Amino acid sequence: MPGCFFERIAIRRYQDEVQHPGAIKAFAAEFRSTLIFVFAGQGSGMAFTKLTDGAANNPVGLVAAALAHAFGLFVAMSVGATISGGHVNPAVTFGAFVGGNITLLRGIFYIIAQLLGSVVACVLLLFSTGGLTTVGFALGAEVSVWNGLVFEIVMTFGLVYTVYATAVDPKKGDIGIIAPIAIGFIVGANILAGGAFTGATMNPVVAFGPAVVSWDWANHWVYRAGPLVGGGLAGVIYELLFIVRSHEPLPQSEF
Repeated sequence: MPGCFFERIAIRRYQDEVQHPGAIKAFAAEFRSTLIFVFAGQGSGMAFTKLTDGAANNPVGLVAAALAHAFGLFVAMSVGATISGGHVNPAVTFGAFVGGNITLLRGIFYIIAQLLGSVVACVLLLFSTGGLTTVGFALGAEVSVWNGLVFEIVMTFGLVYTVYATAVDPKKGDIGIIAPIAIGFIVGANILAGGAFTGATMNPVVAFGPAVVSWDWANHWVYRAGPLVGGGLAGVIYELLFIVRSHEPLPQSEF
């Protein structure tokens, strides 16, 4: 019931989360999965820049970025799904939290692991490419910060809504590998739609790692606020409209 919605949100004690048998494994899984995803996505952009001698972005580069991120996310989610849920994205974690599917403390630890995975991936790329600049995110020409913010909100809403429909909803049944495929597809499709306007991050850590390594924070708040708002809205709306359940303690195996 909508009136009971906030009762679903769980905090939990620090000791409960840290001493949970699978906690450290879950945090490590989020770190590894995010590293895999960011390394593949950023690496594809850096490779394209090298192959084209730094030429301006074009449709071929956009398609390459969409494919690399879709495939990378599919693998990253698949390898982490049975350990941590394979969030790989603070917006997904936040959407899961507002829907009562993960505790606040575990969500914070997940986000820290995701941020570290992104930074390490970009540092590894910087070293392994001989010092090539990581591909940062910037708003397109004539795209205001408010245009970009709305774009990121809408795209992330679609992403987290897909996560809920294919991976969180108890009615989903046993759809196995379909969840990471569908989620990878929506990320790829959104990059094709929004890549020319905002870069289509849909994920704060995708922008965070390159920003740390290049130390370029121009309009970076758009890439934090947009995905978190979009992910939170998707979690709330899907929970209220499509998931009916009474308030119960979170199971030991959380999403």
